[in-house]
Amino acid sequence: VEAGLSYPDWLQKRLDSENLAFRVVNLGISGDTTSGGVARFEEALRLQPAVIILALGGNDGLRGLPLETTRANLAEMIDRAQAANVPVLLGGMTLPRNYGADYIRDFENIYKNLAREKNIPLIPFLLDGVATDPKLMQNDAIHPTAEGNRRVAATVFQYLRPLLR
Repeated sequence: VEAGLSYPDWLQKRLDSENLAFRVVNLGISGDTTSGGVARFEEALRLQPAVIILALGGNDGLRGLPLETTRANLAEMIDRAQAANVPVLLGGMTLPRNYGADYIRDFENIYKNLAREKNIPLIPFLLDGVATDPKLMQNDAIHPTAEGNRRVAATVFQYLRPLLR
């Protein structure tokens, strides 16, 4: 999508409209995996964030990477954030149905299990209400349109708001 229309951009607009003095810093890189997130995680912690929204893993699943690698990488980032006393909001992911029911179930369970084990809030599916509506998805059927991103930001805000203080 065009600059200024990503879900972090919409989230910033929502925070501003609610007079919440927080700045959204998007350290996500298109196409990135959880391994890339681990490699850059220190950069996120250096910013001394009020909250980290951890929304990674979709590309791991789409590439068929080992689920244990995805789980271990997400767990490492959560552990590092918690060691720095930074709350984490975990954005759950799923995969296209053609990946097979067992793989999808095991992939989705990574997020559910980590949220429970690490006692952190979980957005069950980051693209809930968006991924299934072709009008809200780009032609690749993986990434949201500008309007889809606005809706993702609204979902994220519902889970984020209680963590802001």
